[in-house]
Amino acid sequence: MVNPSASPERPVGAHNIRRRRQQILVVLSCFILTFTGCGINFAFGVYEELYEASDGPFKNASPGAIGLIGTLAASLMTLGAPIAGKCSRKYGPRPIVLLEGLLLASSGIAASFGTQLWHFQVSQGFLQGCAACLIYIPAVTVSPGYFDERRAFAMGVITSGTGFGGMVWAPFLRLLISSFGYRQAIRATGVIAGAIVAISASTLKEVKRAAMGVLQDHDGGQSARSRKSLIFSQGFVSHALGTSLQAAAYMIPVYFMSSYARTLGYSRTAGANIIALSNSCNSGGKILIGYYADRLGRLNALVLSTFISAVATLGLCYASISPINNHLHQAWFVVYACGYGMTAGAYVSLFPAALVEQFGTLGFTKVSGLLYMIRGLGTLVGTPLGGALVRHAIHWEGATVSSTFDRTFLFVGLLLFGATISVSWARCLKQA
Repeated sequence: MVNPSASPERPVGAHNIRRRRQQILVVLSCFILTFTGCGINFAFGVYEELYEASDGPFKNASPGAIGLIGTLAASLMTLGAPIAGKCSRKYGPRPIVLLEGLLLASSGIAASFGTQLWHFQVSQGFLQGCAACLIYIPAVTVSPGYFDERRAFAMGVITSGTGFGGMVWAPFLRLLISSFGYRQAIRATGVIAGAIVAISASTLKEVKRAAMGVLQDHDGGQSARSRKSLIFSQGFVSHALGTSLQAAAYMIPVYFMSSYARTLGYSRTAGANIIALSNSCNSGGKILIGYYADRLGRLNALVLSTFISAVATLGLCYASISPINNHLHQAWFVVYACGYGMTAGAYVSLFPAALVEQFGTLGFTKVSGLLYMIRGLGTLVGTPLGGALVRHAIHWEGATVSSTFDRTFLFVGLLLFGATISVSWARCLKQA
């Protein structure tokens, strides 16, 4: 006998068994896609450090110009959210994912033949970012509609694919580069990732039906005015400010982590391993914090995790300018890599769940695309500024090697504190 008061996520009857099967399929499929298509972006620090080396291919280029490659890839992952979401709803996720696989392979092949910095900015940056967008946006905007009680946990598992992907791709890229050179490494990873994505698209046949219906079934009676009122609400403004500030800061430590590790005496291999460690904590934090967020409140968890990441970043900035022992500095840097990966990464997984809590499932479908586009704009602006601060500090009289990153980490910490204030505002509006 079916209990009408039972949770829709508990398998009681054929309908709920089928729903649970769809939930598992969605989580598994989206995890593989984010692991492959987005995880490569989180390993870009390996390329960043190689490109900036004195014997690298772009030894005369500024860190900001080199960082623009990763900035484009990361920002376009969400900047094209309105277009990617609309295409996914119109044509279904399978053809969109197949197109992403083709773009991913093409970007790697094209970059491997590049001879100028702008060649890599277009191929490894722009094309790879477009490919990641066609994976990430459908994954984070469609999947929340499948869950209720475990929404934050499910989003944590799905988005943890980016961190786990970075954890695996970073040492794998280092191995390929040291064995075959960076051109062959870029070409091989593009083809491998494109093939994995194309194969995983075959699992999306059943997901397509639910993806087109779960969130849209309740959308038919809404007018354009309803969407406009949401966009001009204080809740939307608070989340727009919070996500833009957090996005502006988020990828800067990831991209410069390997370079900063070298200033402390770590080898290139150790730098790649620290990136992998940070990405593993990133993934674990998304899952663990998502699990508790379903019990303590998604907005509460969002505020706390953002605040901790801000404090940790300013702590590293203080360590850079303090006359502490280098071994202590190295130890604190490893602690920071773990703590920042865990707390800053949790924002990414909690964000869609918090939006559903703030606006409801129907409101989420109306504001998510624009908010993710705003997030992409934040990444596009923030990361180059972080690179420019590094370049400026290099020529700063009296600067030590590690202190060339002082202003960059101060910049990141202040942005994260601003994001904390904005998210706290959203939480207060929800409780009002």
